[in-house]
Amino acid sequence: MRKHTYAELKERGLGAQAAQHVIKKTRDAYTTLKANIKAGNYGKPGPKRRAKVESKPVSFRPEAAQPFDDRCLSWQYDAQTVSIWTVAGRLKNVRFACSADALKMLREHRKGESDLIERDGVFYLIAVCDIPEPEVYEPAGFVGVDLGIVNIATTSTGYRAAGRGLNRHRARQIELRRKLQAKGTKSAKRLLKKRSRKEARYTANINPMVAKTIVTTAERTGSAIALEDLTGIRSRVRLRKDQRSSLHSWAFAQLGTFLEYKARRAGVPLVYVNPAYTSQQCSECGHIDRKNRIDQATFACRACGFLANADDNASHNIARKGGTVWTAGRESRVPATP
Repeated sequence: MRKHTYAELKERGLGAQAAQHVIKKTRDAYTTLKANIKAGNYGKPGPKRRAKVESKPVSFRPEAAQPFDDRCLSWQYDAQTVSIWTVAGRLKNVRFACSADALKMLREHRKGESDLIERDGVFYLIAVCDIPEPEVYEPAGFVGVDLGIVNIATTSTGYRAAGRGLNRHRARQIELRRKLQAKGTKSAKRLLKKRSRKEARYTANINPMVAKTIVTTAERTGSAIALEDLTGIRSRVRLRKDQRSSLHSWAFAQLGTFLEYKARRAGVPLVYVNPAYTSQQCSECGHIDRKNRIDQATFACRACGFLANADDNASHNIARKGGTVWTAGRESRVPATP
């Protein structure tokens, strides 16, 4: 691509470094497209959707994220300004706002490229910070985390993040969107645009607080965190039509990501376990039966009579599985044979 396009990009007025970024961004887009097709994310060969994706060239939105390296963008931390290259020339002394902790992190750990994005008329600079990770300690136990919709997260230590407020907010946003879409006027469309991503922002505000509480508890007790591997759950689970919206708006992957990066920054071990039968198995005697789960909130073992909250029971099963996974995956402590 450089051989065929670099000279043309230079003739159009792009600087050398900017031209290289344009080529790299285009290459990355087609690499991602090819990987998605190969993974089957657009279906098997033949359907119209996949044929359309394969035949249509990749297009870029005018407000799409744009990467800048240190040659195209420089930071002045004391003045809290940046100097950034544009097609109209370099803009200097462009002020940026951030918290005191974020400024300290930028000053000490910023490294590599920064992405400039535009969202709802506001520009954001997303900087890459290379932060050294503390050494992971040997856990004294495991905190099992059961993720759900009614309860966002339930841990084996007794912490429960109720999802009532989030679910009410989500239902309210769905109803408001339905009414505005049915109205169809210009003002309704303007309000729809204004309210876009409101639900996602609300969820993205709740999940970090839940993740921080769980990681802090594990760090304080010297424990590790055990999470269910819920990859592909949306395609496996079959629900009634009125429940599908809740499943597909469930942000379990986002919460898992927050837990993972916060655990890495704190040096807390984290493992993923197989979620099979965690909600049907008794955490006291190990008996597995679908009938053990009476309803969403109640677990009653048919073998030993153990009665508990269903999410609490599942979290203890996940904690036990976490210990098994950790033991199987860590290095042998047996001394070498002389």
